[in-house]
Amino acid sequence: MAKVHWTPEGWRCEKQKEHLYRAKWMDYRSPSIQLLTMVTSERMPLLGELRGEQIVLTTLGHKVAEEIERIPSYIGASSIEIYNYVIMPDHIHILLRIHDRLPKHLGQYVRWFKLQCDDACRALSAIPESKGLCLFAKEYHDRILTGKNQLAHMVRYIKDNPRRLALKRTHRDLFRIRQNVTIGGIPCVTLGNMFLADYPQRQVLQCSRRLTSEQIAARKEECLAEAANGMVYVTAAISEGEKLISRALREAGFPIVILLERGFPSPESPHYRYFKPQGVYFEACAAGKLLLVEPSSALLERQDIAARVIAKTGDIPRDTQRYRFVAMNVIAECMCELA
Repeated sequence: MAKVHWTPEGWRCEKQKEHLYRAKWMDYRSPSIQLLTMVTSERMPLLGELRGEQIVLTTLGHKVAEEIERIPSYIGASSIEIYNYVIMPDHIHILLRIHDRLPKHLGQYVRWFKLQCDDACRALSAIPESKGLCLFAKEYHDRILTGKNQLAHMVRYIKDNPRRLALKRTHRDLFRIRQNVTIGGIPCVTLGNMFLADYPQRQVLQCSRRLTSEQIAARKEECLAEAANGMVYVTAAISEGEKLISRALREAGFPIVILLERGFPSPESPHYRYFKPQGVYFEACAAGKLLLVEPSSALLERQDIAARVIAKTGDIPRDTQRYRFVAMNVIAECMCELA
């Protein structure tokens, strides 16, 4: 069944228990711009070392860089342009452009690239035999760029990877996922500045979808003025008004608490240890101006939460998007009331 959940980039709908590495709708031979991400086996830091805000490549890292540059020389790959790339200690990002239709699926060229890297790895004896002979993990992630300005955004993202790693290591406590946290009687998982969880001046930010643009603008100015006087807002950032005001608060440098329905990987996930908020949320987190809170999913069924949702909307089905959205706002209210 499809389920809607919040991510730092907005509300997303995805199918449960389904993880697809390739887009079903995409012809991976056709012209496109893609960001490929590959991680080393067991995330071993074989490719480089962070020094300050720079990555100093190992001998193997230099070999991988040379192989990335060679990709367009593979048989049938002359239409591939390596637009940009970055090599991190335990993963790589390659931004490439396919100008003309390829004779083979892009994955075939990725496979050939990995095999060449494996050869370099074996020649350098970079991986202990007990760890196997593959430099990169079996799967890789691709992101297909289709939106306006995505290319420029991805170039900035690639170039900024070392700095973000340095920030994360410098502020480890701000990027640690905390399990079994209770905020104002609300069980949850958190990431960010925990001081905001107990901040004495907190207020829920909610905006009805019925508000006009003028009313939202007025509410934004009111929130900015109150934030300047020390108020910290707690919001699920669901409606357009809530998103706009949340963005204004963040851009003005004010701290904010964001509630997520499903924001973090589970502790059993291989991504758990390496999770970090993306984009502007990363910067806010590093500055200590953000707390991400994922309330326990059981709260959506808790009797007191359900009663308050019903009081606001009537007895609507609990498996609907509308119920979940209202419940998240109710949970935000509870967190502030019980602080």
